This record gives sequence, C-alpha cells and structure tokens, in this order.
Amino acid sequence: MIHLKSLSKRHRSGDVETTALDRVDLQIEAGEYLAITGPSGCGKTTLLSLLGLLDRPSDGEYWFDGRELSRCTERELALLRRGQIGFVFQSFNLIDELSVEENVGLALDHAGLPAREQRQRIAGALDRLGLAHRARHRPSQLSGGQQQRVAIARAIVRRPSLLLADEPTGNLDSAQGQEVMRLLRELNDEGTTLVMVTHSPTHAALAPRSVRLLDGRVLVDALAA
Repeated sequence: MIHLKSLSKRHRSGDVETTALDRVDLQIEAGEYLAITGPSGCGKTTLLSLLGLLDRPSDGEYWFDGRELSRCTERELALLRRGQIGFVFQSFNLIDELSVEENVGLALDHAGLPAREQRQRIAGALDRLGLAHRARHRPSQLSGGQQQRVAIARAIVRRPSLLLADEPTGNLDSAQGQEVMRLLRELNDEGTTLVMVTHSPTHAALAPRSVRLLDGRVLVDALAA
C-alpha cells in the first residue's frame, strides 16, 4: 500500500536548516497495524504528516497504491487525502459550536454524497462508536473518552483505507485509553490499515509491528515477539 524510498524532510528558518527525517525507507502493507515510537523531536509527527499528505517531502519518493506522488498537484493530493485517509489527533479538534453529529458530518463535506446517504453514514459511525444517544450534544458536554470517540467517528465516516492516529490516548485516563485502543484494533481487524504514533510502550506493544525513530532515522523496525 505504502512504500517510502529515501524520504527526507528538512525545515529552514533563516540560515538554519533542520533535518526532521533523514532518508527513511519504509513499507506498509494494506491491512497492517504499525506503531511509530521514539523520543520527542525524533520525527514521528513529521512522518505521520507526510504519510497523510499534509506535507511534502524535501527528497525521496512516496508510493501510495502503486502511484508515486511527488508530481501530484495539491488538488490531486487533497482528493486522495479526503478519499482514502482518516486522521485521529490527540487534541480531538472538535468544534464546540457544532453538535456531535455535525462534527462528524464535517468529514463528508465535498464528498458528493446524497444527503440521505450522509445522514446514514453519520448515524452508522456514531452507532458503531456507541454515541448515537449523544448525537445532539456539544463536545463540551462529553467526557474526554467520548470526545475521542467522536473524533474516531469523524475519521472513519468516509470509510478510509488508511487511518493515521497521532497520540490518540495522550489526553485520556487509562480506562478511556484502553477503550480507544480496543476500537482502533477492531477497525484494523476489519481491514483498515492503521498507523499510530505513541509514546506509550504499553500501547505500542499492542501493534504487531513497531518502528522506532531516532534523529529522523529508522532505528528499529520489528515485529512483535
């Protein structure tokens, strides 16, 4: 599904250039569950942003479903991102002026779906996440775990083939974190490719494969024992 070849990302501020990722080679098969770990500043979030087409690499190749993306226009990347990639963030990124169902429905903007199908998809995602009874509530009326489940519903309502999760349990207590990890594993078991950035060794150990970064490079790429 994904093949990175010598992928690098550099940031420049004035005369200072910083290398966030340095010639990363990585292959991710369809349906895989991969954890990305490493200390702060090692390039984890940068790698996730590149995988999610939120940023472009400085050098190297990114192959997605057999297509090399370096020459794609921003519009082509946006269409690919909206059509096949879902995002779950640590900070939830919900809009409190909107209801739960309206927050989830934002992901279907510009999807070109009939209104009836949009409503069905939103209702289905909320029911799947156990939130149907909270559809008209505001995010501020929910617990942290419920807010993260809303964020997951928003990420999956388009039925993406790739789900990217950046510290999805970082703002949750242990019980809420375990519930979110269970939901993510269920989605992976159903065929969604899952790539998760985490600082938690416990949560990283739940993934069948783990990649550890250090100073922008892949230090370890190993299957679970």
